[in-house]
Amino acid sequence: MGRRRPPDERQERRSGCVEKQFLILATTSDFLWKFERENVQILQQMGYTVHYAANLNEPAYLRDREKFREIGVMAHHIEIARSPFLVRDNTRALSQLIRIMRRYGIRTLHCHTPVGGVLGRLAGRILTGHDPVILYTAHGFHFYHGAPLINRSIYYRVEKLLARYTDILILINGEDCQNARQFRLKKGGSIYRIPGIGLDRERFHPLSPDERIQMRHTLGIGEGDFFLLSVGELNDNKNHRIVLDALEQMRREEPGRFNIRYGICGDGFLRDRLADQIRQSGLEDTVALYGHRTDIPQLLGCADASVFPSKREGLGMAGLESLAVGTPVIASDNRGTREYMAHGENGFIFSFRDTGGLIHAIRTMRAMSPEERNAMSARCRACVEPFDKKHTAALMRQIYEDAAQRAARREHGTS
Repeated sequence: MGRRRPPDERQERRSGCVEKQFLILATTSDFLWKFERENVQILQQMGYTVHYAANLNEPAYLRDREKFREIGVMAHHIEIARSPFLVRDNTRALSQLIRIMRRYGIRTLHCHTPVGGVLGRLAGRILTGHDPVILYTAHGFHFYHGAPLINRSIYYRVEKLLARYTDILILINGEDCQNARQFRLKKGGSIYRIPGIGLDRERFHPLSPDERIQMRHTLGIGEGDFFLLSVGELNDNKNHRIVLDALEQMRREEPGRFNIRYGICGDGFLRDRLADQIRQSGLEDTVALYGHRTDIPQLLGCADASVFPSKREGLGMAGLESLAVGTPVIASDNRGTREYMAHGENGFIFSFRDTGGLIHAIRTMRAMSPEERNAMSARCRACVEPFDKKHTAALMRQIYEDAAQRAARREHGTS
């Protein structure tokens, strides 16, 4: 299917709103590129004009709005903030969202991220005359098992309240599904579970031996180095600090034998603090902050193991992508990684607070023979098949067809 270009504003004013309009709502511009490309294609194949509302100024490295037009998406900037406590920004964003929905006659809204989920469902509640169909994908409830008490009280109550305005609730792990069954959705509402956003195994596949050697050479990784890699935003939840703590301790305990290199891909507000910790720990020649990268498959493919130390994950695509290229994962134990990690089979599991457990996992991986590593790599690749994007795409098409039927019934006053 060829790329569709959305109507420009002059065309919209001349001819009125296109009949089938669909709005995707998130907090930042990169969310669509990371998580919603497949959904955009499905919706366009179904005949929708797709709109995307987010803070298009975030992140700073991605501000090219022409890219949205190239894939046929009408992008709208709203003042939405990631933090629910930035009330002024989010109140303004709610007003902007309602104006967009009224102007373009939006009858179906798919919202993402906690703040997007709040504003999208509030907009649906306010627009009672339009009665739009509201879909919400929870990429990981904040009231997970083991969460702080404030999360389990405030966030649980908010999600339970807003469920009343939710037609379709989409979840990505078993724990969240179990919790969601306690909610009362909008009359006739449905809960769906999908295997994440869908793993692109055409992009994430093992490197050839020559490609692996060349990539390591490009990064300055020696033949005898044990190369660890983490992929994720530089924030407190991703918990990169525990890896730095572990490496500092290992370096002290292994004088003359320390052969580990560690790379961190991603950007975020903790970058300066992580850089300070690296300097203070004397790890400048061990740890590299790679920043935002577009060659993640190659980076993962040349690593000996990836480290995924998050405090919480809804699922954790970075872990699945590592497994898909055949690189074992040293993962913290959380509801997301429990969906696919098997201790000793496709990597190792540790508690996100347990530096000793992480060190033990690294040392165990490093001591494995080539035959053991190859066998584990094969198990890694095999275990990700249920998360392939073809499975997610089939379910999302079913979900969007459900939403379209609901919208049609409301338009004709039959629901």
